[in-house]
Amino acid sequence: MTEAFHTLRFNRFNQTILTLMMPALIILGVIAFIALLVGLWAMGAYNGLVTLRNRFKNAFAQIDVQLKRRYDLIPNLVETAKGYMKHERETLDAVVSARAEAQKCEVNVNADPTDPAAMAALSKAEGQLGGVLGRLMMLTENYPDLKANENMMQLTEELTTTENKVSFARQAYNDSVMVYNTKREVFPSNIVAGMFNFKEAALFEITEQAEREAPKVKF
Repeated sequence: MTEAFHTLRFNRFNQTILTLMMPALIILGVIAFIALLVGLWAMGAYNGLVTLRNRFKNAFAQIDVQLKRRYDLIPNLVETAKGYMKHERETLDAVVSARAEAQKCEVNVNADPTDPAAMAALSKAEGQLGGVLGRLMMLTENYPDLKANENMMQLTEELTTTENKVSFARQAYNDSVMVYNTKREVFPSNIVAGMFNFKEAALFEITEQAEREAPKVKF
């Protein structure tokens, strides 16, 4: 009888403790559920930012292919022009120097397309290169024999085609950058961007209109 009485008291005590703890357990469960939801959201936001960052990196890779193609064409263009434009040494040297600077900047951006300073330097160098190339193309108008040179005609056509491809690839890159930057700036994904150091990406822009246009030659 005594043992049954003690067992009953023990069971009632357990029920009382359980009743007292129930609100706390419910609160802990709610907190755990909210933490799980926040964790899943943070994971999704992080993965989304990574995806968008990789997308604009890949977009720059498409620009890079065309830039390298142009850098390869320019020395042949200059060498062909040298035989006819003996009095335009300053312009030819300027093209060579601008090409070397742009190529150096391209290497830096290729190593890290997320570096705004490197992208700004490349944009400036490409603007200067486009400017001196445009000047060279205009000067060829004064040299009919050079314009009629078959190698020069082919190089000019390839260069113009490459410039157009660079423009299209640059637009695609800038579009990808805008989507990424918007994602990292809007709330609440900006919290994850700040926590994991998702840096702002720089647009690839040529500021001067004259430098933005591809070199053109009319034969």
